[in-house]
Amino acid sequence: MARQLCQVAEMSVAEIVAVLGGKKTFKRPVRSTDDLANQVRFGLPASTVERLAGTLSLHRSQVAERLNIPSRTLSRRLAAKSRLTHDESDRAMRMARVVALAKEVLGSDEKASHWMSNPNRALGGKRPFDQLDTEPGVRSVEEVLYGIAYGMYS
Repeated sequence: MARQLCQVAEMSVAEIVAVLGGKKTFKRPVRSTDDLANQVRFGLPASTVERLAGTLSLHRSQVAERLNIPSRTLSRRLAAKSRLTHDESDRAMRMARVVALAKEVLGSDEKASHWMSNPNRALGGKRPFDQLDTEPGVRSVEEVLYGIAYGMYS
């Protein structure tokens, strides 16, 4: 049990990469946090927004809004197969980290998507997904997920 909880505490790079689309998104192997940081600096493909939306069972415009990317800008980038900016990539990576943690703690994409989309008492009745637009909001959601993993919440 303790080993499982330690694994939850450290989201693996592979889990985050999988949420972002794996080999479809990353042409080069991403094996370390340094590799992830370099990808963020270079800019993630705009298609990662669609992949995050698919994982969360949400429309891409909802994810784009949370990442502070105007819908028309995202549409242009998708059509041109271009990349997100450094800041947009950083926010997308942060969202992917939380989604990967939710999948790990809750056990499946479906459970994670359902949990992220429904109001949560531990977050003051707010949906976890709605908290992902700021770093403090992300931290709050992560704290609740860690609480679930450690048995503080049911």
